[in-house]
Amino acid sequence: MARRTAIADGAALVAFAVVGVLTHGSSVTALARDLLAFLGCWFAAAFVLRLYARPSWTRLLATWLIGITAAVLIRAAIVGHWAGDFYGVALGFTLLFVLAAREASKRSVSLRPR
Repeated sequence: MARRTAIADGAALVAFAVVGVLTHGSSVTALARDLLAFLGCWFAAAFVLRLYARPSWTRLLATWLIGITAAVLIRAAIVGHWAGDFYGVALGFTLLFVLAAREASKRSVSLRPR
């Protein structure tokens, strides 16, 4: 189950980055930059906080807040400016996408024939 949840989380973050790039007409380089920052920071935080080894809402929310904040800070350092509105959008939509992907993952498991 931990593997399925990690895959769902990763897919949610990929969806967030792809939607952002498509919405803003950004480059493939921008997509790669954002994917590396968001996936790297999320899974680093998840590892340190043991999100997938000992899942809980507290660990999920801590991973989300720390991972997304770190990713936005790294992205800001690379692009050369801080955008507070992007930080808010990133927090809101990554949480929405992660929760939706986790729910879809759970539902796909419950729909499988036994």
